[in-house]
Amino acid sequence: MAKIRITKEFVFDAAHNLPHYDGKCRNIHGHTYKLLVTLIGEPCSDIHSPKCGMVLDFSDLKQVIKESIVDTFDHALIVSADSNSACLKQFQEEGKFVELPFQPTCENLTVYIAELLLRQMPKNVQLYSVRLYETPTSYSEWVVTDNQ
Repeated sequence: MAKIRITKEFVFDAAHNLPHYDGKCRNIHGHTYKLLVTLIGEPCSDIHSPKCGMVLDFSDLKQVIKESIVDTFDHALIVSADSNSACLKQFQEEGKFVELPFQPTCENLTVYIAELLLRQMPKNVQLYSVRLYETPTSYSEWVVTDNQ
């Protein structure tokens, strides 16, 4: 049977800063991120299955992404664990705060999301790519074939 790629798009808003960056992005600022997750697999051929013809039910993919990524990052401040700003510490006490062990660039977030998803994929599908738009014209992309 043919291999088919399916993609679902997600949107979340978050703020971050890049404390080790040498430009304006070292300051706290926000983005409307657009995340595209692409899976590859063979459509179900069991004519008695309610999932016949599907690689994966889009609602199942939506649930995984929503729980592990969107609910975590949406309307959060994303910072590196080595950020020592008093402002960030105050925000941690008063707002939604996600501390990560790396500088939260678009590229690093893309790898982080791909690694989270790799651990959650059903056996009959494979993660093919993760594309994260930081702005409408700028994105980073993780592709499985580049990382094997």
